[in-house]
Amino acid sequence: MKLFVFEGEKREPDIFRALQTLFFAEEKEMFVCSYGNNIYQLYKELREYDHFGDVVALLKAKVAGQADNDLGNIENASDVSEVYLFFDFDPQNKNLTVEEMNSQLAAMLATFNNETGEGKLYINYPMVEAVRYTKLLPDSDYWRYAVSIEDCRRFKERANAFSAYGNMDFIMPRKRTGTAPGAYNPKENWEHLVEQNVRKACYICGSEAVPPISKEKISQIAIFEGQYNRYIVKQLVAILSAFPLFLFDYFPQDKWNEF
Repeated sequence: MKLFVFEGEKREPDIFRALQTLFFAEEKEMFVCSYGNNIYQLYKELREYDHFGDVVALLKAKVAGQADNDLGNIENASDVSEVYLFFDFDPQNKNLTVEEMNSQLAAMLATFNNETGEGKLYINYPMVEAVRYTKLLPDSDYWRYAVSIEDCRRFKERANAFSAYGNMDFIMPRKRTGTAPGAYNPKENWEHLVEQNVRKACYICGSEAVPPISKEKISQIAIFEGQYNRYIVKQLVAILSAFPLFLFDYFPQDKWNEF
C-alpha cells in the first residue's frame, strides 16, 4: 500500500492522477492525502507530535475524516508500505526567516529520505507551478532558469506569462481542443520534463547539465544543499519540479529506456 501526501488539495492531486493514468495504470493500492498546509506547518505539527517521523499516524488523526481523502480507507498506519510527500519550498513565507525555513527543510529532508522508512519527501522549487515553467518542449535552456526569492511571491503569474503552454493540459491525459504544440502527447511531454529536471538537478548539485551517473547524485538532500550553496545564499531559487524527479527515482533505468 502506497500513500502520496500533497501540500495542496487540487493542483497536486490532479497532477498525480495524470501520472497514475500515464505511468501507473497497472499499479494498485495508491492512496492520496492532501495536507492542506505548507511544509513548515507540517514540521511544526510533527515536532509537537510524540513521534516526529510518524507522518501517517499524524495525518490519520488530523485529516482522515475529510472529503476526497483516502486516509479513511487505511485502517492502520502500519498497513502503508511506502510514503511519498510532495511540498513546496515557498521561500516567500512571511512567518519564518529564510534561515529558519532552510533549517526546518533540512531536518525534514534528513528524516523523510526513504519511502519504505518514514517516507520520502520531494520539494518543488519554488512551488508546484515549476512543472509548467518551460518553453516549448524540449527546452534546452531549462537548466538556466532561476527566480529571486522576492519574485517567488508572484511566481504563479510569472510561470503563466513565461510558459509555452496556456495551462496544465499539456501534461494531462484528457481530450483537448487547444492547438498548443505538444498538447496532444502528454506522456511524451512528461518524458521531456523528466529529462530536463534531471539534467537541471545535476547542474544544481555541482555537475554539468547531463544525466547523472547514479540517482544518489541528485537525491533530494543533495539538491537542497546545491540550492542553498549556489542559489539561496544569493537570494535566488533554481526552478525545479518535484514530479519529474519522482518519476525518475521511481522507475529503473531500463524502464526509462522502454519509455
